[in-house]
Amino acid sequence: MDDKQLAEELRLTIGQLVRTVRNADTMPPGEAAVLGYLDRSGPLTTADIAQQRGVSHQSAAKAVKELLAQSLVRAEAHPSDGRKLLLHLTSTGRERLAEERQRRADWLSTAIDGALSPEERKTLEAALPLLTRLASHLVGK
Repeated sequence: MDDKQLAEELRLTIGQLVRTVRNADTMPPGEAAVLGYLDRSGPLTTADIAQQRGVSHQSAAKAVKELLAQSLVRAEAHPSDGRKLLLHLTSTGRERLAEERQRRADWLSTAIDGALSPEERKTLEAALPLLTRLASHLVGK
């Protein structure tokens, strides 16, 4: 298999895996993504979130509005620009995100246990640093 074929197979397989694992989610993907960004990056504006997610400001604002209504995030005035709001993950939001992540991990763990032999599991484990390095390389571009 040449590099282009490998890249396409990897793209298709990882895409299918991600979409399938999201089936375990109990909240809309946009809302879960916002919580994840706030958890990893700390306080952000809606514009920051839209840019990081590669979505429109309107799309990010819709997810933020829902999260605010559920008290999963809170907003405060931006310290250097009073026209903007800085969004913070609340303790309730952090708990909800942890539950979503645990649900995904449990679901995927069950699949790994049911579908892979011990040798295949070791192969998958050995591939993780390669996938991490590849992802880091892509983010750096």
